[in-house]
Amino acid sequence: MTKEELALEIIKRLKKEYPDAGCTLDYNQAWKLLVSVRLAAQCTDARVNVVVKELYERYPDVGALAEAKVEDIERIVKPCGLGHSKARDISACMKILQEEYGGRVPDDFDALLKLPGVGRKSANLIMGDVFGKPAIVTDTHCIRLVNRMGLVDGIKEPKKVEMALWKLVPAKEGSDFCHRLVYHGRDVCTARTRPHCDACCLSDICARNGI
Repeated sequence: MTKEELALEIIKRLKKEYPDAGCTLDYNQAWKLLVSVRLAAQCTDARVNVVVKELYERYPDVGALAEAKVEDIERIVKPCGLGHSKARDISACMKILQEEYGGRVPDDFDALLKLPGVGRKSANLIMGDVFGKPAIVTDTHCIRLVNRMGLVDGIKEPKKVEMALWKLVPAKEGSDFCHRLVYHGRDVCTARTRPHCDACCLSDICARNGI
């Protein structure tokens, strides 16, 4: 089985296993996802979803958050870790959205990368989930799983993994595929404990099992 064939088979099986998989960060506006994904660095999505409730109650739109003091933002987001740097990036990002984009999140990948605190992973998430454009989100689950499965060979750098997957995963499948990898990585192909290969829908085609 070629890597292209393996990718398509994995996509098919994960789609069946997790038909409704989507972003695990709660949001109803693009700027909120932008904030949440910054807070999610080295923090669980579950905790971020709790913390942002207070943040959005106090600052209900881009303009309000842009005008907020960094220390006030930091006080709220501190439970997510790295409070000062995250608060600083959120403040600067919201100011740019307000001043340069009329409070809207740009739908251009390169423009997103220029925003404070936004890297390729975050930009891809926004492009895929908000704007429905092709995206490959190489988070820790994605990198771990695609290496184990044999789609990439010992590649750990997020951008290199992303570039490798672009060659294997159909553009229309990329965003949902990465979301399903998150679900699978949390429930079955875990990092901290031994992977539950006996319960895995991919066990017969996974490179980890030497097949």
